[in-house]
Amino acid sequence: MSAANASTSPGFLDKRHIIARPGFTRWLVPPAALAIHLCIGMAYGFSVFWLPLSKAIGITKPVACAKDASLFFDYLTTTSCDWKVAQLQTWIYGLFFVFLGSSAAVWGGWLERVGPRKAGVVAAVCWCAGIVVMALGVSQHQLWIIWLGAALGGIGLGLGYISPVSTLIKWFPDRRGMATGFAIMGFGGGAMIGAPLADKLMKHFATPTSVGVTQALLVLAAIYFVFMMGGALSYRLPPEDWKPKGWNPDQARKPLVTAHQVHLDTATWTPQFWLVWLVLMLNVSAGIGILSMASPILQEVFAGRLIGVTATYDQLAPPQLAIITAIAAGFTGLLSLFNIVGRIFWASLSDHLGRKATYTVFFVLGIVLYCSIPWTAAGGLLPLFVLFFCIILSMYGGGFATVPAYLADLFGTKMVGAIHGRLLTAWSAAGVLGPWLIGSFREHQLSQGVPKAQVYSTTMYWLAGLLALGFVCNLLIRPVPESKNMTPQQIAELDAAAAHGAAVSAAHAAGPTVPSPAWLVTAAWLAVGVPIAWGVWITLQKAAILFGLG
Repeated sequence: MSAANASTSPGFLDKRHIIARPGFTRWLVPPAALAIHLCIGMAYGFSVFWLPLSKAIGITKPVACAKDASLFFDYLTTTSCDWKVAQLQTWIYGLFFVFLGSSAAVWGGWLERVGPRKAGVVAAVCWCAGIVVMALGVSQHQLWIIWLGAALGGIGLGLGYISPVSTLIKWFPDRRGMATGFAIMGFGGGAMIGAPLADKLMKHFATPTSVGVTQALLVLAAIYFVFMMGGALSYRLPPEDWKPKGWNPDQARKPLVTAHQVHLDTATWTPQFWLVWLVLMLNVSAGIGILSMASPILQEVFAGRLIGVTATYDQLAPPQLAIITAIAAGFTGLLSLFNIVGRIFWASLSDHLGRKATYTVFFVLGIVLYCSIPWTAAGGLLPLFVLFFCIILSMYGGGFATVPAYLADLFGTKMVGAIHGRLLTAWSAAGVLGPWLIGSFREHQLSQGVPKAQVYSTTMYWLAGLLALGFVCNLLIRPVPESKNMTPQQIAELDAAAAHGAAVSAAHAAGPTVPSPAWLVTAAWLAVGVPIAWGVWITLQKAAILFGLG
């Protein structure tokens, strides 16, 4: 092979190497995306490790550090006393999601250039290596190593989260919402599978001298690496100008859906981008505030009524508190399930309603439900209270899943993955704003002597106010002016830079039609469907306790 040919030959991970051959079915791409998102979604489930890690030295109970111990001079390197839950929860979650947003924003353009396979492989390496580094930190009882692993894992989270977005939208231009809903559903479902699996692994590896966290993390890293690499290597891109059979984009076009392309650097300076940024941030802030406090809200609002006694939360005996804690865990599991289902339900519905109309439903219905929750709490209407929260969390998940299709409608599909990456900084902002709001209002109300059963009423009205602002922002979104669109020459130059040696891509995509075998499609869906079904079963078992069925 000549040097010239070698320079244009696609590497194994190269974007040109994954152009689908004729006959490839697009239904093999969603399970590939799910395989990655189900793994990185475990970021939500790391709370299962906090309590075991808080007694990693004491094993049966925490060994307290000196009262004057400093976080940055003692806890980071101590091997003689246990960490506090807050040092694990706040910092690890913070590092996960700050690096998720920043890595998605910084490397989104690179992902569009190199393609989803290479980005998916890098995501697998970073996420799984981050978990291994965290396991090392646990084994050595070095908090700074755990934090380092969380930062590395966060980079994997960001790249893994956005890697399938533009790919799925290119394969499903007729069902953009449904396609991205499938993938992002996996991120919501990762904890539903990973948390109970991690719990079983810790119990299996626990000994009189170990809480089993190190071994559990290493096993999870191995499992996730296999699944994520399988997903990344299964990615395929459609040939240029590919369209689903029988689909006419001009006939199917809805308001706000452009036929043009907007460059990443242009898109992020448009009012439309920042209005969508605010729409996502405000919707997520309200939902994540609820999600972060779901368990204490149920326990403190209903307290003894959950077990048929007339008593406030502070009046309950320890055995009674243990029972309502289990009930609240079932409530949290049910909310997680609706969070997952909402991602595919609302995103698919947006293909018919349109993205703007779907977000209008989120905000209008959300305002009504948030303002109704104090009424259900005061009246002791537990079924309605639970139902309203479930619908709210379904729209929280639906907001995540619908926004990539919203961006594709406004800015085109050429660079939607990179644009989505920059938009995810809204998630980072919401992750701070939502929990801070609900936590601050709770503490303020308690300091004013408000009973625990009533402290969340005012908070719900404030969260409804966030949704009202989001409603206005969504209402202001208009089509992107034609002056912002890329010219055909700019698109050609971008394509040439992204796929040097287009002749190789064309040759790779050419050839006889070879339909994807049905058994392969079935196997791909079973590989992700069986773990999801197991996670749903475990979640439903826990949720049954909420209604006295467990």
